[in-house]
Amino acid sequence: MAPPNWRDLVKEKRERQQATIPKEWIILPEKLPSPEELNVIGFPESTERCGLLTPREIEITTIVKKGKHIGGTGVEALLKKIREGEWSAVEVTLAYSKRAMVAHQLVNCLTEIFIEEALKRAQALDDHLKRTGQVVGPLHGLPVSLKDQVNLKGIESTMGYASWIGDYPERNAVLADILESLGAVFYVKTNVAQTLMWVETYNHIFGRTVNPHNRSLTSGGSSGGEGALVAMLGSPLGIGSDVGGSIRIPAGFCGVYGLRPSYSRVPYSNCRNSLEGQDSVLSVMGPIAPSISAIKLFMQSIMSKNPWLKDPLVIRKPWNEGEYHLAEHGHGRSLCFAILWDDGIVVPHPPVKRALEDVKSALIAAGHNVVDWKPIKHFEICQTILDIFNAGATEDYATVCSATGEPVIGSMGLEVETEDDTPKEVPGISAYELWQVQKTRRDLRQEYMDWWNSSEDWARTGTGRPVDAIISPLAPYAAPPHGGNTYPLYTAVWNALDYSALVIPVTNVHPVKDARVARQEFLNDLDRMNHEAYHPQVFKDAPVAIQVVGRTLEEEAVIGMGEIVDKALDVQNSSLFPRL
Repeated sequence: MAPPNWRDLVKEKRERQQATIPKEWIILPEKLPSPEELNVIGFPESTERCGLLTPREIEITTIVKKGKHIGGTGVEALLKKIREGEWSAVEVTLAYSKRAMVAHQLVNCLTEIFIEEALKRAQALDDHLKRTGQVVGPLHGLPVSLKDQVNLKGIESTMGYASWIGDYPERNAVLADILESLGAVFYVKTNVAQTLMWVETYNHIFGRTVNPHNRSLTSGGSSGGEGALVAMLGSPLGIGSDVGGSIRIPAGFCGVYGLRPSYSRVPYSNCRNSLEGQDSVLSVMGPIAPSISAIKLFMQSIMSKNPWLKDPLVIRKPWNEGEYHLAEHGHGRSLCFAILWDDGIVVPHPPVKRALEDVKSALIAAGHNVVDWKPIKHFEICQTILDIFNAGATEDYATVCSATGEPVIGSMGLEVETEDDTPKEVPGISAYELWQVQKTRRDLRQEYMDWWNSSEDWARTGTGRPVDAIISPLAPYAAPPHGGNTYPLYTAVWNALDYSALVIPVTNVHPVKDARVARQEFLNDLDRMNHEAYHPQVFKDAPVAIQVVGRTLEEEAVIGMGEIVDKALDVQNSSLFPRL
């Protein structure tokens, strides 16, 4: 019997997906923004244009926008209203489901849609609260969106592969089970890059996810669906994964928060993945959210369920409140942050430099010390993980795609939508050669640790201890046009070193503030090409974010220091633009 044709499978899957959108939530074509209208962030709340959400549903979906340092908002406020019976889990699930459908029709961010099942789950939670007076857990009634690779029993996890259409998992991912035990409500899964090994989001099944701030720009990847959905406030908490930047890049490009935990902190068991068996540079699961408070709540809640008893690769490390309160970092008083202005390879564009300068001035105003970070061997570090991935990547992708003849995608440019763009084959290496690469990476990790430990001396931190955290660009640019995200080394270096990293949005590209700056000398051809690619109007409205980078397994401290950075920026912005 001939194998199924991938195009036929894709056609049938797209029809099934479309049928899962409630008909009354489909926006008439004449009411949708025209293709020329690039910024669609505000569309869901427009009564005249969208009109799908009620004022109460707008309140429900916008309450999560700000973090805990601003009273009365954030995910805690949403959960409090559910817990106290002011809002039911059903109406909260309905509100986010409707907003997610609006987002999907604007930026194409979803893969699986199962609203009916979600509402049944929400009703069961409401019944439990009414009957017992108790919530199921700290996430009781909270809608949580999942990157497509997170398995749910009976719901496809195609991961952008036509070959996996019709493959229904027989059990949940461990992370999904834990989230459900905490009271979460699953309602949608989100779009990814085919193979997951791209920092943009496109596949042959579901197509391209675009950036809601400027639809001519990428949403990032491979968790681009999550980044776009959370930015549109179609989810108060999304789950992504990150092996080279796939949580942080979509979060930062879409103007929200995202945490890359260290290896083996958050359970990954029974999630679909690429490069299975490659255990040197591990992919990690982590949160994408509208505020740091939701990031913290996710980590606290997951750790409360002892995930190391459910996933053998999770280390035994409960949430540590002392670390969160920065017991090892002077209890958060007079911290020393080091700014990585560039990695010595590619110099960031003007809006990225402006974001770093804004962070520096905000931290100094808040009473913290800021020094320059001197990067060492970033190119060599990133080359090791590229060599590790490439050792078996070509065979891995081809093996999955061969079942249906689907081409392996070789580009994220717009041309891939109209023609097959098969990548060049990358030859594998022997096991011995792979061991040498892994050994080199191990030695580089030691060297970088030693460099950080010595920073008290060469950076003159003024605290009596090494630098507390590094402030790093997310990328050498804001979200670029589709196919233009070609330099992931600003995120991948921290994967190679296994450092915890939190993304914080800072500003948006402003064509006047961020005018081109002439340069006569360049570090190399990559640096020159990056400089020449910058045209302020092209990047208009694109969010600009930074990373707060801590050491291995310092998730609690990174969140704590991230809150300090975020609050300092809020104070600076409010002083520049006082509320009337």
